[in-house]
Amino acid sequence: MHLPGTTRTKPWQRLAATASAAALGIGLLAGCGSDKADDKADGKADGAAAGNTPPPAAAGAFPTTVEHAFGSTTIRKAPQRIVTVGYTDDQAVLALGYKPVGMVDQYPNPPGTTPDINTQWPWTKDKWGGARPEVVMKNGDSGPNYEKIAQLRPDLIIAVYSEIDQAAYDKLSKLAPTVGRTKGEKEPFSAPWQDNALHIAKTLGKADEGARLVQDIRTKLDTLRTTRPEFTNQKAVAVSWYKDSLAPFTTTDVRGQLLTGMGFQGVPEIDRLADGKFYVPLSPERVDLINVDRIFVINDQADINALKNYPLFTNLPAVKNGKVSYLLDSEGPAVGAAMSQATLLSLPYAIDETAKSIG
Repeated sequence: MHLPGTTRTKPWQRLAATASAAALGIGLLAGCGSDKADDKADGKADGAAAGNTPPPAAAGAFPTTVEHAFGSTTIRKAPQRIVTVGYTDDQAVLALGYKPVGMVDQYPNPPGTTPDINTQWPWTKDKWGGARPEVVMKNGDSGPNYEKIAQLRPDLIIAVYSEIDQAAYDKLSKLAPTVGRTKGEKEPFSAPWQDNALHIAKTLGKADEGARLVQDIRTKLDTLRTTRPEFTNQKAVAVSWYKDSLAPFTTTDVRGQLLTGMGFQGVPEIDRLADGKFYVPLSPERVDLINVDRIFVINDQADINALKNYPLFTNLPAVKNGKVSYLLDSEGPAVGAAMSQATLLSLPYAIDETAKSIG
């Protein structure tokens, strides 16, 4: 979320959009989807933008039918113009050989700067190359820009890491075949990262390649746990300083999933207090919940500085003993962003850099 008085977004990218949807009374309804837009997958878009047509190697196994939270969708042939409306779906698409023509602006650029920061992360820059996708939704918007998506003439829309509801899905599916989040996902953003990756891989007819990429990351985590067995005896939590509160992420959030994947133990009480959300702001009386062996702070520098002036944080044993990793979010190496995105592209970088931060 882009906070007032800052020039960078924070690791709350999803919160503003979720809150906006709630304010509009939009329910996160799972219902019966359809293939009513499938005939748009047969190439009715008259030409693809330069750099956005997948190379021959990108073609997968089609047709493919994908079940998701809103029904099932059939993609009849390799897509040429993909629009992603999930916050990080573009990265899975990139990892599998495609360049979306439209994407979500998850981290807003500082005013007056180009190119889009979301195409310039260390883990995405080479994949995007010179391609410049259109922004179809900004972080904090109540929903995607349907008019702009229509103008892009998509033949596939991917809305997996997204909080769209049934009404939004119905609108999108009139524009092109649309795949929503995984069928078993109870709360938006709660699916394991690997489930999202495999879901998108199947959508692109590349289930086998997606499985290989997921296994590569699992192997990397397995190796880390083997070389750092001490992690398994430590409790760890990822937190951010948000609106003058410490806010830890749950074990079901992608940041928590990464830490447990590295071998750390989570804090079940944080999950209970969050009650289905991906984070929970702590009152001063509950800061004891992050009295753990290792703390990972995800913020940009201004908020890190503010956190370091919060006595309830600085008095924690882990802080006094130097067991805190300060991971810049969108600034510098942006390890926090890589951790927060938890994609096929960002996770290898996040695992390496998070491990380095521990020493």
